[in-house]
Amino acid sequence: MNVGIIGSGYVGLVAGACLAQTGNDVICGDVDAEKVGALNNGKIPIYEPGLGPLVGRNLREGRLSFTTDIVSLITASEVIFIAVGTPPDEDGSADLRHVLDVAATIGDTMNAEKVVVTKSTVPVGTASLVRAEIEKRTEHRVYVASNPEFLKEGDAIKDFMRPDRIVLGVDSEQARDRLEELYEPFVRTGNPIIFMDIASAELTKYVANAMLATRISLMNEVARLSELTGADVTHVRHGVGSDRRIGPTFLFPGPGYGGSCFPKDVKALIHAADKLDYDFKILRAVEEVNEVQKRLFLQKVVEHFGDDLSGKSIAVWGLAFKPGTDDMRESPSIVLIDGLLERGATVFGHDPAARESARRIWGDRIKYCDHGMEAVDGADGLVVMTDWLDYRTPNFARVRQLMKTPVVFDARNLYEPSKMRDLKFTYYPLGRESVT
Repeated sequence: MNVGIIGSGYVGLVAGACLAQTGNDVICGDVDAEKVGALNNGKIPIYEPGLGPLVGRNLREGRLSFTTDIVSLITASEVIFIAVGTPPDEDGSADLRHVLDVAATIGDTMNAEKVVVTKSTVPVGTASLVRAEIEKRTEHRVYVASNPEFLKEGDAIKDFMRPDRIVLGVDSEQARDRLEELYEPFVRTGNPIIFMDIASAELTKYVANAMLATRISLMNEVARLSELTGADVTHVRHGVGSDRRIGPTFLFPGPGYGGSCFPKDVKALIHAADKLDYDFKILRAVEEVNEVQKRLFLQKVVEHFGDDLSGKSIAVWGLAFKPGTDDMRESPSIVLIDGLLERGATVFGHDPAARESARRIWGDRIKYCDHGMEAVDGADGLVVMTDWLDYRTPNFARVRQLMKTPVVFDARNLYEPSKMRDLKFTYYPLGRESVT
């Protein structure tokens, strides 16, 4: 099938590579000529395990290409995915200008009937706006559909190639048939393609992310309560997660959620409810808890060292919002490091993937280290913010030898308090016994 994808960011790039891998001829379009040139040479602008080899293989085999010529992309494609960004506006709503600009271009360019699919995360009603924008500009028939993505950064290729489910919002047999044919190779093991009306598909994406964000904020509240009661949140998590009605995923407390999806989608769903005069109380609380949680480990550092951190060196392991990505958007480490810098600390940061992303935020205001041990050399304290595998079982004897004072703040509960006590560290985990 001839497939066009407008927008070669994270979603569009992953979708394009995976759809090409199953034999489709895929053209990915983007207005950024520098990015397009790099992609046609196999250079990937984001960190995503497995994506580089997949793009390279399909470029070599001629099934995947990148272009700035959106008009040619539209005329050559039977199915067109809109995968441009929908950044949050100041009021938290999704900014649809890029989506509707693409719809207008499709309408002006259509040379035959097309299936047009919104892949961007968009509020309920967007597909209707896209349809209206296209139809007022063309006499050709357009079949609009919604296909929300559920990719996890760091596992995007696996999630696309072996999805839990594929959600398709359609209101025509033409769109249903074309998309079922396109996605059939990905569900041969029996996971479902779920067809529904378009509005329900648009809402499903937001609700899925809101549900996961809610679980995270709930467990972060439980962690705070555990500290006050003397409970161990790790035991609580195991006990709760073993209930099959609940399950174990997204029950790990941490420094707050971040990234490109959860914060934006929670805000957008609250805003959408506000427009309908509905007060989404649970999500307001989820967002409030998350903002408080992002400041928690800065507070723990200040409680230990005092508010004036002048002359203190603090090592930070993990800058990206989660392992497996270089994405710094809404990362809790930003709140931590900004707070440390404001109080006069010198910050030594390490992350296996996010060094350049971090440099775009702080420039030379922090020191970037090539490995974790370099960061802790001479440090007064270490804060573990991201649970990369690199940090799971470090050589603690060496860490203790290198640090000026052996104080560890563990925002991911990677280490056991009893072991840290035996190793003579001062240790501050989350929702567990501190070692002081």
